[in-house]
Amino acid sequence: MGLTVDNLCKDYPTRTGTLAVLANVSLALEAGQALVVMGPSGSGKSTLLQIIGTLDSPSSGTVSLDGVNPFSLAESALAAFRNRHIGFVFQDHHLLPQCNVLENVLIPTLVAEDGDRVSFEKEARRLLERVGLSSRLDHRPAELSGGERQRAAIARALIRKPKLLLADEPTGNLDRKSAQGVGEILSELHRQEGTILMVVTHSVELAGLFPQRVEMCDGRLESRT
Repeated sequence: MGLTVDNLCKDYPTRTGTLAVLANVSLALEAGQALVVMGPSGSGKSTLLQIIGTLDSPSSGTVSLDGVNPFSLAESALAAFRNRHIGFVFQDHHLLPQCNVLENVLIPTLVAEDGDRVSFEKEARRLLERVGLSSRLDHRPAELSGGERQRAAIARALIRKPKLLLADEPTGNLDRKSAQGVGEILSELHRQEGTILMVVTHSVELAGLFPQRVEMCDGRLESRT
């Protein structure tokens, strides 16, 4: 079970031929494990994360999460699968400016059919306490620091108790102190919540918080010490 990626390829047509962005990428992670993907810009890191997160589709190869190939699902079933089982943290927090912190964290639950409002709000408050924002529930994003906004985004990503948490440059817009705090929260919470975590980053400091690291080079994964 867990996450299995097998011989994943992604090609894009160009005027002069085909551009191979991912070339036979394979990996396997179990619940509670984390993987950091590093590498230069344009090496395919974000493309890999987008395909694993079902925001893009592969040219060939397979992705399986707990035995389910999401790309075999109909569009509506795929959207429900993504909402239920995959959490995202991006470089930009993507919080809605008109909503307060608690409302932002609850957004992924608005289309949920497997829970109730009271339970979801209780879980949101628990997560916001875990990320140090229990006193900021009524604040809007503009009233938060960059680190606080990103911590709210982490809580939002975990509200549905996803099997897989994907973080694309989650500290890229933060100062060093805030980045350290966000990285530590990611590391701690993913273990406590039992999620699989994949992090794409340029940050050596963030990568150093996790034991398993790989390098993306020309669309291929290589071990990194």
